[in-house]
Amino acid sequence: MLDIEPEFSTRIFSHIDFTSGAVAAVSGGSDSTALLLLLKHHLDRTAPAIKLLAVTIEHGLRAGSAAEAQAVAKLCATYGISHRIMTWSGPKPSTGLPAAAREVRYRLLAEAAQAEGIGLILTGHTADDQAETVLMRQARDDGREFAGMAGRGLAGMAPATLYDWRSWIVRPLLGERRSALRDVLRRRNVDWADDPTNVDEAFERPRMRAMLAGRDGVRRIDDALALAAHEGKARRQLGLAAADLIRRFAAQPGAGLVRLDPGFLSTGDERAAVYALRILLATIGGIAFLPDQARGEALFGRLKAGFLCATLSRTVVDFRRAGIFLRREARGLPAAAAADSTLWDGRRHITLNDSSGALLIAPFGTAAKRLAMGDGKTPPSLMRAALAAEPALWRSGECLGLPGHGTLSATVEARPVVAPFARFLPSFDLAPARAVAGLIGAAPVPPLPFRGHSAG
Repeated sequence: MLDIEPEFSTRIFSHIDFTSGAVAAVSGGSDSTALLLLLKHHLDRTAPAIKLLAVTIEHGLRAGSAAEAQAVAKLCATYGISHRIMTWSGPKPSTGLPAAAREVRYRLLAEAAQAEGIGLILTGHTADDQAETVLMRQARDDGREFAGMAGRGLAGMAPATLYDWRSWIVRPLLGERRSALRDVLRRRNVDWADDPTNVDEAFERPRMRAMLAGRDGVRRIDDALALAAHEGKARRQLGLAAADLIRRFAAQPGAGLVRLDPGFLSTGDERAAVYALRILLATIGGIAFLPDQARGEALFGRLKAGFLCATLSRTVVDFRRAGIFLRREARGLPAAAAADSTLWDGRRHITLNDSSGALLIAPFGTAAKRLAMGDGKTPPSLMRAALAAEPALWRSGECLGLPGHGTLSATVEARPVVAPFARFLPSFDLAPARAVAGLIGAAPVPPLPFRGHSAG
């Protein structure tokens, strides 16, 4: 067993549920190496039968990275830890490389976890990383975007993030300074690799890191961490209020159509109402990002002024006496294509159980006009307009109907997704994501891997 202070690892990991096992992302740097050894120590003491897999992503971006991955493999063998190297193959982008590498890293980590039946991934992000993230967002003047909604960006990295609606990425070291973790490694005579790109000031984060190493760096880090804690709490509270409004005032009268009761406009909590509206707009439109704060506020103001029909984030907003209706606009819908398992229009996960090749997926379009529709409360024309933008199964020019309905239920399923949170769902935003998932019939959010309390 590793000789590490029990109280240290207990403080970091005791609130995490490791029932399904854990994947530790280990690059070979000090933070991830400390994460791995602290986690190994904790599991050896508390749950030795739990499956632990260390995964190293070999990006292939610089000389020496393959040797560093092998060094991690050797360290894991020393401590009896299963290890796997995942390689980023294929061409690399000429711009936006850090963001692309991050996306690939999470995808490969999730693939490794799913192959082992593990739903939990741990990363070594520290308090230093958190401070850098907040200060970088501040420097980009993210405050303009988030000024009216409790600083979504300035909350920094969430303690947990759901990736692809199925794998939890947990950051247990967000409360720990890098220097303390390196002290742990030094006391155990464990070496680590220093990635030269971490000091390459051609990139934004190394520039911020270098600045924080100078005068007033400690104070600026402490201030940034305090800001992140404050804004994270405010973001969760705003999300809870928005979720409450969605549950109270939103309904789904038909496929692809959401109705807001006009009382939504006069709840007395305009900040939460605008936030809820922005989430619904992105969801109905199949957009990964919320419409910006200013446009959301402007639309809300116009709704308060009276009836209107407007479009934002590919979503038609139609305010009538019967209510405020949201539906996908008819423009820019996917063209007809051979039926396949895919994410359709950012709004539906299509699952195909047919290999005949005779089926097409295409919008209902004008075929919706032939259907008798109505719930007694919603104008049939609105229900048909919404249905026209929904995916339908077609064969030889004939519309067979909605995937997953009637005789088609065994052939194709089309499950709604909460578009702005489908790829990455920070634990800050769990409440509104759950509310919208319940509203549109999306898959439930997997439970947080925490014991007895939220990730906040």
